[in-house]
Amino acid sequence: MSRTVRGAAVDVEDLLVRVKNGTEAELADVAREVAALAEEGRLGEEDDEDGLLVPALLARLAASGTPRSGSASWPPCAGSQVVLAERARLASIEALSSIVRSLSRDNDERREAISLLLDLTDIPQVRQRIGRIKGCIVMLVTLRNAHESGTNDDADKLLHILSCNPQNVLLMAEAGYFRPLIHYLKEGSDMNKVLMATAISKMFLSEQMKSSLGEDGAVEPLVDMFKYGNLEAKQSALGALRNLSSSLQNAELLINSGITGPLLQLLFSVTSVLMTLREPASAILAAIAQSDRILLHRDVAPQMLSLLNLSCQALICISGHVNAKRARTKIRQNGGVQILLPFLTERNVDIKTASLNLLFHLSKDSSQEFAEQFKETHLGILVKIISSSTSLDEKAAAIGILSNLPVTDKKITEVLMQANVLPTLIYLFEANISASLSPQRMWLLEGIAGVFIRFTITSDKKLQSLAVGYGVVPCLVKLLSEGSVYAKSKAATSLAQLSENSMALRKSKLPRWLCVPPSAESYCIVHNCQCTVKSTFCLVKAGAVSPLVRILEGEERGADGAVLEALATLMQDAIWENGSRVIEKASGIHALLKVAEAGDLSSQDKAIWMLERIFRLEEHRERYGEIVQALLIDLAQKGNPVLKPMIGKILAHLELLQTQSSYF
Repeated sequence: MSRTVRGAAVDVEDLLVRVKNGTEAELADVAREVAALAEEGRLGEEDDEDGLLVPALLARLAASGTPRSGSASWPPCAGSQVVLAERARLASIEALSSIVRSLSRDNDERREAISLLLDLTDIPQVRQRIGRIKGCIVMLVTLRNAHESGTNDDADKLLHILSCNPQNVLLMAEAGYFRPLIHYLKEGSDMNKVLMATAISKMFLSEQMKSSLGEDGAVEPLVDMFKYGNLEAKQSALGALRNLSSSLQNAELLINSGITGPLLQLLFSVTSVLMTLREPASAILAAIAQSDRILLHRDVAPQMLSLLNLSCQALICISGHVNAKRARTKIRQNGGVQILLPFLTERNVDIKTASLNLLFHLSKDSSQEFAEQFKETHLGILVKIISSSTSLDEKAAAIGILSNLPVTDKKITEVLMQANVLPTLIYLFEANISASLSPQRMWLLEGIAGVFIRFTITSDKKLQSLAVGYGVVPCLVKLLSEGSVYAKSKAATSLAQLSENSMALRKSKLPRWLCVPPSAESYCIVHNCQCTVKSTFCLVKAGAVSPLVRILEGEERGADGAVLEALATLMQDAIWENGSRVIEKASGIHALLKVAEAGDLSSQDKAIWMLERIFRLEEHRERYGEIVQALLIDLAQKGNPVLKPMIGKILAHLELLQTQSSYF
């Protein structure tokens, strides 16, 4: 039915239905009718009040490719008139906003809308206006990432077209699409490079976004901007890199890019114009120092010493790495300790804390040479910090430094005793052991456990007696159950040192005349005398055997060596029989077998030595003989050859080998 008769009413609603639901052949018929109506001037606002017909038709034609293919079914002359008129109208903000809203609707409407937008982008005004429509860029990025058939490719093309406008690129980056931004960083004008770098510096970036920017290649052009750009370029690049550098992945990219040297040069520069760049440069160094790849640059640590107030966090990270022994040595050799010591009394809390933390790391793996740089006044300052500072970090660092000083240095011990440091440490221990164990508290307790080793050294029974009198032993036993594996190891070492002297103290305290039988409560089966913690430093009376065994039963192996040394003091030649019974009663045989199977070589050796003594006793062979056979034979066959002779002795006790066996 013809709808082009002059004067007849235009049934727009019917045309709309045919546009939306018709086949391509029917669509061509509708196109001819609309073109004819347009030629006759009968498609004005009074006919199509809502202005829906032509946009809908254009969207269908754009989606099907009809206008762009030059189909004969679309009358060229009349079609071009209506298309030009309508395309001009669709380029308005209002019309574009309406089309953009369709991007969030159903699949078909979304597909048609994005095709229409793509078709309109050859109009310069459209390219300028689309990015200004609220939510448009975000929606396009979402569609691009959705991998929805028919829309994601068009969305990608549209974003590519819109990326000619830097403001659109910034909106894309805010939506998490960084490829155009990185393209500008690599190939844009100097002004646009600065614009993009500044944007990165101000963005809130998730870890995933930081990683994405690094993977897609943002780091290298930013480093080049910092190295070779003018002041504005350097400033914007450093801001961007600072934002990206907190990602460990990006930190490694930065180190590989060779930025470390230029950053140090900047920090050493005396040019006033570059002073504003020092702060972000220092922050970047602190961030990239979290990667142990920084250790490949051996000159970094000593060079940064004179820049403590800017680069202290970076130095702490560098020297704090487990495998940073060489870096710590370099810092000490370059006068690092002497530079840091004056900062112990610094009023600036941040610098004081950083200096203490750095000194703590430098005190690791240190020698007597390090200790000699600590004069009595410096030791006094550390003690004052321990007793009066309100900062847990400062206390922990100060105690950590003391714990790393050589325990055999009697002068240091004398100074600390005169300063009454031991009661202070015990008070701090009791105040923190029952509190929730934060990393700072854990560090504090580890340091206290380390200092206790100095006051329980085996060679000085008088000092041991003073320490025990102050109440060190209950603290050590508590640490066996509640401390970190490092604290447990230190506590076990102190208990071993005390227990080594129990036999000597027993002999000196045996009464000449036994007029009354010994008290059952104080009698010790191992040492065969009246034992107390204070008189003989007895491990059994201290209640330490069971918690020591429990450490061996656990999964962490870091304290095995120290724990075995402590338990081995109960297996000395004169007391090994009763000592082995006490260990067996605490379930120690199973624990020793676990270490023999899973410990390091030194711990395996000590555990097997103890097991050999334990299995000399018939009662233990009868109870555990069958249980241990398979493990010991397997260990003898597959374990380290160093262990075979002692394992052979145990197998001989169990009558599984002759004493003339080649195992010996």
